Amino acid sequence: MHVEELRASLQSFGWQDYLVFCLMLAICAVIGIYFCLQLRRESRKQKKEGSEEAASSAASYLVGGRQMKIFPITMSLISSFISGITLLGTPTEVYLYGAQYMYIMGSLVLMGFCMYYFFLPVFHELNLISTYKYLEQRYNRSLRLFGSVMFIVASLLWLPIVIYVPAIAFNQATGVNIHIVTPIVCVVCIFYTCIGGLKAVVWTDVIQTIIMFGAMALVLIKGTVDIGGPAVVWQRAQETARLERPNFSADLTERYTFYSLVLGGVAHWLKSNAISQNMIQRYLSLPTLRDARIAIWTFIAGVLAFLMICGYTGLLIYATYAQCDPLETKLAQRNDQLLPLLVMDTLGAYPGLPGVFVAGVFSAALSSLSTGLNSLSAVVLEDFVKTFRKAPLSEAQTAFVMRSVVVVFGIIFVALVFAVEKLGAVLQLTITLSSVANGPLLGIFTAGVMLPWVNSKGALLGGFTSLVVMAWMCVSAQRDLVTGDLVYRRKPYSTMGCNYTFAGEPREFASLAFDDDISSSPNAPFQLYRISYLYFTLFGALTTIIVALVTSLLLRESDLDGVDTRLLTPFVRRWLERRRHRRSEIPDPGQKAGNKQETKT
Repeated sequence: MHVEELRASLQSFGWQDYLVFCLMLAICAVIGIYFCLQLRRESRKQKKEGSEEAASSAASYLVGGRQMKIFPITMSLISSFISGITLLGTPTEVYLYGAQYMYIMGSLVLMGFCMYYFFLPVFHELNLISTYKYLEQRYNRSLRLFGSVMFIVASLLWLPIVIYVPAIAFNQATGVNIHIVTPIVCVVCIFYTCIGGLKAVVWTDVIQTIIMFGAMALVLIKGTVDIGGPAVVWQRAQETARLERPNFSADLTERYTFYSLVLGGVAHWLKSNAISQNMIQRYLSLPTLRDARIAIWTFIAGVLAFLMICGYTGLLIYATYAQCDPLETKLAQRNDQLLPLLVMDTLGAYPGLPGVFVAGVFSAALSSLSTGLNSLSAVVLEDFVKTFRKAPLSEAQTAFVMRSVVVVFGIIFVALVFAVEKLGAVLQLTITLSSVANGPLLGIFTAGVMLPWVNSKGALLGGFTSLVVMAWMCVSAQRDLVTGDLVYRRKPYSTMGCNYTFAGEPREFASLAFDDDISSSPNAPFQLYRISYLYFTLFGALTTIIVALVTSLLLRESDLDGVDTRLLTPFVRRWLERRRHRRSEIPDPGQKAGNKQETKT
């Protein structure tokens, strides 16, 4: 059998699978309709009670009236964070480059402590709807607009990839063109996000998280049984050095080292949690700081479980195809189709089960997309419309703005899928591109809560400097990947055991064993943009902080006594308050001289 025939035979998506997939979409739509009706009932009730209509409507639509419960919010956080990029990208990463990437889980725990002690207490006390309103209170309106624009840019770079990823899985399972399925699914997402607000988004996220867990569990259990048990998976991974101890190399250009995974990983997780409107909006929908802190740790536990499942699945894919690499034979036409291929290979004979998996991957994407659209409506309403409009909005105008934003950006994201299709593997692509906007943003927020010496001029210059540098680095790195000038060496693979024909001769690819650093001349000059992609966000944040702090100190315009201590993280707040208290106890020299003169008289 030729590889083309085998690929076509694996695309056995039956009516049962389509039924499961459509049922998932229908449930999401019904939840949206339910919460739309609930929003209308609340609106009528507020009119009778004479409350502030527009403000109440916006709070209910965007943060669920700040009365959400921990369980649905935790599930929503997990679902929003674990997009299809994680479900398909992480197994692919482990299959190609080994399990070294999985040490990034340690940095997720460190991120939790940073959120718990440094960022969340500040944001929750301020009772915000838009995270970027903090920047206006800490600096000025220019920084708030800069932050909001950066968030929109980050969304434009990230969400098209989120939409594209499940379309790859659907294409592998059915053969349907990705540009046919993406608009259909996105219309459903836009529909329930547009009419139901945050509550609809959160409760669809709960359903979608359960589907994701179920789908991955099916693949993991059935695939492991078929291969002969976990011992076989473990043995084959060890034979090709896919199971590794931490790499303590100081080489910045190596794809994964202990330092890039821990230091770069913390910055990567922080930009997705501490400063992202997508995530902060959910934490702020909880009534108390205690509830939000509980949600952090339950969220981290859920994400760690997902990452371990995805990492093991990457090893399982290699164990299954150890003697016939599907990328070399073109059975999988894209890197990120490895997991869908495994699903169709192991579950294809069971009607309905491939549909569960595809529904799970699309659930991951829909949750991230709906979260992004809901957050964009909050940012546009709070940071642009209300900022520049003098007259207050009526309830109808507020509703029109929020829903229009969801529709317009949804259409834009679907259109941008055409551009994403031409780029590289989704996990590295996402982290690299998102660092363009999120690196400067993380630096500005971190300087705001941690460094009271940084003023608005320093923060703005630091943000713009970092934005320019990060744009250059990301474009240069992505260009070299696309042109082949920058190639990361894979772990060993083989095509000696294939039971089908393909273009080329069967052979072993063992010469690349135990070496996953950049394939380039050892004497090549150091290029900044060729550092590990995990350092990108950290580098952008540090550039912002250093430029902002140096500029603020050189201008000598910082007024520590004028900084509102509510805008600082608790331990900096306590230090500044003690400093002010000590200064208030020291008598003014001029007052001392006056007192002495009075005594003489």
